Amino acid sequence: MTKDEFYSRAADFLNEYDHFAKKNNIRITKIREGYAEAVFEADDRHLNGLGIVQGGALYTLADLAFAGAVNSFGEKAVGMNSSVCYLKPGTDRKFHAVATTLHRGKRTGVFSVDVFDSKERLLVRATMTGAFLGHPFFEDEELEPPAK
Repeated sequence: MTKDEFYSRAADFLNEYDHFAKKNNIRITKIREGYAEAVFEADDRHLNGLGIVQGGALYTLADLAFAGAVNSFGEKAVGMNSSVCYLKPGTDRKFHAVATTLHRGKRTGVFSVDVFDSKERLLVRATMTGAFLGHPFFEDEELEPPAK
């Protein structure tokens, strides 16, 4: 399978089988090697007692973008650790996250994830670490090796 086919299939897979994100209107829109984007449209069930979007909902958006980026290398990976800084409250209803690779080692990777509102204000910055499990993301097909 080509890289573009893998990225599309991985996004479809995560959007379908990450049930928590799916039930909360969060989905991946783009995956590339070491990179992913996700979107979230909040409604009243996502608001906290102050009428702003609950921090956990914005964290879930960041986490799904991270899942796309950490698994983009074609190897199954899971989260190990995260550090999240909430910079501004989520007073908007539309949000997007961008995950990028800071470091990729043999067994772990570190990613930066930023969450923005519809006015492109940075609301959340997270650093997330993932563990690579040593198994292909899709057991039935191997990803083409990178060009040298």
